[in-house]
Amino acid sequence: MEAVNGYLRALVTPHLASRAVRVALVIGTLLFAINHGAALRSRTMTQARWISAGLTYLVPYAVSIHGQFMGRGGSKGLEQ
Repeated sequence: MEAVNGYLRALVTPHLASRAVRVALVIGTLLFAINHGAALRSRTMTQARWISAGLTYLVPYAVSIHGQFMGRGGSKGLEQ
């Protein structure tokens, strides 16, 4: 449970978040174009698609944080 709490804290740790935001913008935009580009161009984006589009950016953010968190030794390395 300590590792989960450490990861949740890492999600909002500034020195980890700055890199994760950049990753999310680049990878999320690429995934958004692949998954939703046609619907956006044809103006057929539904509410469900917009929710999915938001998750398209959140997932790379969370994965980037996870990689940084584990690379720093999990909850023991969060203070670094």
